[in-house]
Amino acid sequence: MNKTLDCRGQACPLPVVNAKKALAQFTGDGELAVLVDNETAVKNLTKLASSSGLAVSSSQTGENVYQVNIQVKAAGAEQPEAAAAAGSVVVISSNAMGGGDEQLGKALMKSFIFALTNATELPEQIICYNSGAFVTCEGSDSLADLQALEQAGVKIATCGTCLNFYGLTEKLRVGTVSNMYDIVQTLTTARLVIRP
Repeated sequence: MNKTLDCRGQACPLPVVNAKKALAQFTGDGELAVLVDNETAVKNLTKLASSSGLAVSSSQTGENVYQVNIQVKAAGAEQPEAAAAAGSVVVISSNAMGGGDEQLGKALMKSFIFALTNATELPEQIICYNSGAFVTCEGSDSLADLQALEQAGVKIATCGTCLNFYGLTEKLRVGTVSNMYDIVQTLTTARLVIRP
């Protein structure tokens, strides 16, 4: 079975959600071709396929047109990967901590991230979205601390839609690009969610 799914013009996380639904419909071997209009969607679909143990490739077929090909195996299609429960998750939804003075808030966020590197128990994952995307990108005062956390095994994920919105897609310097589908999966299965 081969299927083509046109997800051009769909906002995150719809390409991933629709691709996941299409993959679940496969009853045997085949290929799912997904058309999207941005590189973030390509990364998110590649991550979906890889996390499901499926071979994946992608190519740019035109201006703002990308095709992601996912090779489906019957066993993989019949038994989709269940979401693993997460430990503690830190959510950084702003590049400033608190709601007062912005300069103070940025200093507090920098201190918070530094303090995480010395925490008795490290979080399993750090999720950054909205202006929190700035902390994982070029120019952030917290890059060295976040890189140290990543080297210590902490997963760091930044919302791709947010990176695109702020023009930061090419400036991401630590962690991976994520999408709202993955963010929801992580937050709803987390043992503890920490929001500074």
